[in-house]
Amino acid sequence: MSEKIANVNVGCISSRKLKWFAWGTGGLIVFIGLLVFVVFLVLHPSKPSFNLEDVTVYQFNVSKVPPYAITIIMQVTLSSRNPNSRIGVEYQPLHVYATYRDQQITMAYLLPPTYQGHKEPVVWSPPLTGYDMPISPYSQQSLDQDWHAGVILMNIKLQGDVKWKVGTWISPKYHLYVHCPANIRFGDLNNGGPNLIKGQPVDHCDVEIAS
Repeated sequence: MSEKIANVNVGCISSRKLKWFAWGTGGLIVFIGLLVFVVFLVLHPSKPSFNLEDVTVYQFNVSKVPPYAITIIMQVTLSSRNPNSRIGVEYQPLHVYATYRDQQITMAYLLPPTYQGHKEPVVWSPPLTGYDMPISPYSQQSLDQDWHAGVILMNIKLQGDVKWKVGTWISPKYHLYVHCPANIRFGDLNNGGPNLIKGQPVDHCDVEIAS
């Protein structure tokens, strides 16, 4: 009888030790996670800034009869700067494309994953192409007016996921939205326009980061 009681006591003590160890390990992990999170909040990461450095259009054609469509070949240069001195930025695959009046007129170009260190700049120069990209009759009318005025306002958009990195700790994903307006000037359209068209960025890019 005494042996059975001793065995039960030993089993209870071992079970308690395992529970204490599990609780201690879990508490330590939670404490470390909270500590890193607090450090992350104290450092208060600032979102990266983006600029549209260059827009070059090599081909631009618009159908004059339904169904309306655009064919365009262009290349853009985007730069980004990380303003944080202690926090890195991990860009997951990013998609870049061009729009006109909120309608996508090029295929999305996939940028590779990129790490941006403290205070570092990053530059991308993706080609953007769209062949017979459909547009609405309303957009076609507006585009025809802009075409004859010699200036078309396009928007270069970039979307994807980013993560913040502090030491070895990496944050969850945040969604990145970048919007860069640019005026495309076509010059002398009476002679068919130039073969190579330079765009002019309108302003700094708008950057939003959402969870």
